[in-house]
Amino acid sequence: MLKPSLQLRLGQSLTMTPQLQQAIRLLQLPALELQAHIRELLESNVMLEAVEEPEQTGIFEAIQSPAEREAPQFEAPPRETPQADVEIVAENWSSEAAASDAPWSPDDDERRDDYAGETGTSLQDHLLAQLEVADLDARRLAVARAVVDAINDDGYLIEPVDEIAATLRPDVECTAAELLDVLAIVQALDPAGVGARSVGECITLQLRQLDPATPGLETALSIAADHLDVVARNELALLRRELRVTEEELAEALALVRTCQPRPGSSVSGGSPEYVVPDVFVRRTDRGWSVEINPSTLPRVRLNQGYASLLGRNSSHANLRAQLQEARWLLKSLEIRNDTLLKVARAIIERQTAFLEQGDEHMRPMILKDIAAAIEMHESTISRITSGKYMHTPRGVFELRYFFSSHVGGGEAAETSSTAIRAKIRKLIRDEDPVAPLSDSRIAELLSAEGIPVARRTVAKYREAMRIAPSNERRRIAPK
Repeated sequence: MLKPSLQLRLGQSLTMTPQLQQAIRLLQLPALELQAHIRELLESNVMLEAVEEPEQTGIFEAIQSPAEREAPQFEAPPRETPQADVEIVAENWSSEAAASDAPWSPDDDERRDDYAGETGTSLQDHLLAQLEVADLDARRLAVARAVVDAINDDGYLIEPVDEIAATLRPDVECTAAELLDVLAIVQALDPAGVGARSVGECITLQLRQLDPATPGLETALSIAADHLDVVARNELALLRRELRVTEEELAEALALVRTCQPRPGSSVSGGSPEYVVPDVFVRRTDRGWSVEINPSTLPRVRLNQGYASLLGRNSSHANLRAQLQEARWLLKSLEIRNDTLLKVARAIIERQTAFLEQGDEHMRPMILKDIAAAIEMHESTISRITSGKYMHTPRGVFELRYFFSSHVGGGEAAETSSTAIRAKIRKLIRDEDPVAPLSDSRIAELLSAEGIPVARRTVAKYREAMRIAPSNERRRIAPK
């Protein structure tokens, strides 16, 4: 018979505390999402306040002792092995953050307008503006507007004629013939080729705007109407036989076709550009490469000392005490986040100095494990901190993950990264003879001659990833 009993057991288990969960979440948040998260916390937690005055000190003064405030926040650890000089500029990033404008200040929209590069109007607005000044009666203008509404951002008519006519009923009764007449008016608008129903029709509309005496125009029109698939396969010999033209005439016609824009709507775009805000700045100095956290991305928030002091003299208010604890956890997690970001950026620059000085072809192979071992952290932490974070360098703005690439091959090639091999392939193809382009096998031979033994299929994989056509499609007819 079973009897109830009490047993005492000892064991260990890993528990994700709320503080640890918050720290992990803040690690992987990009700058813009972090600022939005801080704004939400400022509205919900009375123990947090935004730092608005430049003379106010850093965001962690509420949890730091006087000795900690005087000490530099980030110092470069001593290096036992000779490495590239990497200087950490932002020793007290909190004070630099206080000197900048708050990321969530109400003036953000005004500052964003200063560098917004909008082109002004969308493709539909551009077409409607031309229709307004055209000599059209009210009926045809309504039909033309319906046609414009059926044109996508690339400039193509994406709805059948009968469906467009159905959308006009019962206000306007329009036959298919009337709608095609109005479509011809729309297709005569700017940009050339707009309103086409296929790529061939789009190119034909652009070619018909040329002078009829243009050499090769008739052949180009024939290619656009019936032979674009042959051109896509680069079967030029078959195309020349079908059109019964000479090589010179075919070359002139292909030159006209290639000057056409297959996406005419892309020249008129109303979308505002999306800007990438770098989290880290890398600069060249007299002492080497300097690494600095972007002060404009640092959250300027601190503990509300007024509420905290009042709470200290009162033993009740459990909800406020919980908010005070959450505020302290947040400030500590922000400090850990920026400390980790700075360490990871510094470790990356120490290993990729050759890339900064000489370009993609000198990118060293590097994986998350290398950085994790260098700063004595787990690989999952490195993965989180490098996700969605960007670095501004003299060579451009790169995501931190761009600097991680695997080893390729063995022996001497073990020191060659996949990024460097892609750059070498791109350079070889850029410098090739267009009449006799390099095949994947030939590129593999040239790389092997440089001490990078890679297989032909590896070259083909990298070439396809860079969206570079094979050699038979890159071949061009030699001009005579």
